Amino acid sequence: MPLMSKSPKWYGSAGGIPYLVDTKITGRLIVLEGPDASGRSTQVEMLTAKLEARGFAVLNTGLRHSQLIGDGILEAKRNITLGKRTIALFYAADFASQLEHKIIPALQSGYIVLADRYIYTLMARNTVRGIRRLWSAALYSFAMVPDLVFYLDVDPFKLVHRVFEKHHQLDYYESGADMGFSDDMFESFIIYQQRLAKEFEILEKKYNLMTIDGNLPVDEVNNLLERRVLEYLSQDSSDAPAQ
Repeated sequence: MPLMSKSPKWYGSAGGIPYLVDTKITGRLIVLEGPDASGRSTQVEMLTAKLEARGFAVLNTGLRHSQLIGDGILEAKRNITLGKRTIALFYAADFASQLEHKIIPALQSGYIVLADRYIYTLMARNTVRGIRRLWSAALYSFAMVPDLVFYLDVDPFKLVHRVFEKHHQLDYYESGADMGFSDDMFESFIIYQQRLAKEFEILEKKYNLMTIDGNLPVDEVNNLLERRVLEYLSQDSSDAPAQ
């Protein structure tokens, strides 16, 4: 199923990474967003298998995965004295490395890139931690506009049970413990996730995110995602010139 060659779109008026502005891609970038334990990774795995079965080459990526910065982010998060902007810059550097060295080359080679989170989680976290939205938007102005972005919306009270099932404990940062919402980790988690969800409502309107009810059973969520992805790819391939 050949896809149409096209020039990527960029969020910033400057046109993204300068030497890649005029590049052409035949792959497509599809993003799954959502809180920890929302089922993103499971859905990425299931979508990968289904797309590969249809003949697509698929590459998976996610936050904190670059060889250049990934280990540094883990170390930075252990050092809780670091400022919120410092950690935000670590994540931005990681994303830039992945975009330049992993995502764009794969798209140039015709891969479907499935991203387990993208810049939206990073911007939402920044805002909840008191960083201005305009600062985050400017920081990620070099980012490529994905073809599809899905947000798995899960009720925080259901989410906390999934987290315990998955990790057996609550993560310090994913619970917003660094924000001082509450001395009780459970309460802090709920407050933090509720604030993130409200921020994603704003991002949904600004960046055309498609919300999926992540409270549904895994198979139902996957069927929804698969149908929307295949509808998009089918339309995209029908627009491609005959070989």
